[in-house]
Amino acid sequence: MNLENYDNIITIDEELDPEFEVTKVLRKYPKDTVILKNIKGYDMPIVSGICNTRDKIADSIGCEVEEIIKKISYASENPLDVNKFTNFEEYTSSKADLNKIPILTHYKRDGGAYITAGVVFAQDPETGIQNASIHRMLVLGSDKLAIRIVPRNLYTYFQKAKKLNKNLKIAIAIGMDPAILLSSTTSIPIDSDEMEVANYFKNGELELIECENSTLKVPKADIVFEGEISVTETAKEGPFVDLTDTYDVIRDEPVITLNKMHIKSDAYYHAILPAGFEHKLLQGLPQEPRIYKAVKNAVPTVDNVALTEGGCCWLHAVISIDKQTQGDGKNVLMAALSAHPSLKHAVVVDRDIDIFNPQDVEYAIATRVKGDDDVMVVPKVRGSSLDPVATPEGTTTKIGIDATKPLDKLEKFERVSFGE
Repeated sequence: MNLENYDNIITIDEELDPEFEVTKVLRKYPKDTVILKNIKGYDMPIVSGICNTRDKIADSIGCEVEEIIKKISYASENPLDVNKFTNFEEYTSSKADLNKIPILTHYKRDGGAYITAGVVFAQDPETGIQNASIHRMLVLGSDKLAIRIVPRNLYTYFQKAKKLNKNLKIAIAIGMDPAILLSSTTSIPIDSDEMEVANYFKNGELELIECENSTLKVPKADIVFEGEISVTETAKEGPFVDLTDTYDVIRDEPVITLNKMHIKSDAYYHAILPAGFEHKLLQGLPQEPRIYKAVKNAVPTVDNVALTEGGCCWLHAVISIDKQTQGDGKNVLMAALSAHPSLKHAVVVDRDIDIFNPQDVEYAIATRVKGDDDVMVVPKVRGSSLDPVATPEGTTTKIGIDATKPLDKLEKFERVSFGE
């Protein structure tokens, strides 16, 4: 992993135990990039926080913060075929042994040590199309993991493999360029390849490694595992601290058996802190283009969308528009709440409000919202399984807040300091 482009890296030299102690340190630096050089029992250092701010993510894909949505959208719609390939010549390859990797146990109620920044690569058993996606993986032994799979692309591939009664071959990449990591979280059609999105971000220069035990092709990550997901074996997975900083439930999940690992000589183990900003941004930020597109269909003058860090980058959104008619605000809210089913609370504001500034958004709510006119309450609808107040089946109440200025009283709401 190339860390030369990072400013103000926090380096920790004191010896730390990967069980609980590293997490305590990382929590002190929520928006910094941190390198932990001295991990008890391991030679490999740990890095965390490579994309825990919007500025870092914007830098990795070559744009400004307010342009992230458009850059991701364009890359997703204009993927570039990858035509550069190599092998594991730069790596030390051996039988897989998770005991050699400083995988963290984060909190006392955790089900065990968890890989949190592992990108899983798999191919559709029928079409051969490759998918990349981040999954949490619980260490079960030196060569076994339990993987949490939700109903998205990898889940679909896995269900096809089960019907064929044939284990699904995978590769796991840990420690890579933030732009490639971001690409693996984008919402693209199931017949598309996230690495072609990454290749757009890398200006067509992305080079992939051809795996030894499959036809999978992975980026030049610091650590690469090869293995397969069993279509018959399961194990208890959890508890795990999820986006909302609360524990997810224990489930039976598929088991991965690893057979090979490939490690660079200067490898870092990338650890994403559960419920930290890196976790929230990587999971939530790629959903923003979907909300933006849905809102744009309803109100073409939408400016930008942000899933806020305070809302775990999942449950709360702020949408900026150039309001044209009095009903625009509520139309935006209905479109946003439908576009991202997990969205619980949405606020729509005028373009003079900085949606990335919580104080500015609160100002809009304080000065431009009349509760009986501007607040929409939608009870008993499907929301997020991560919402602690939702019912077991995910039913919750959604709220939309129209914090835009009334068009017939614009002068009353003019901000004297705006634009000065």
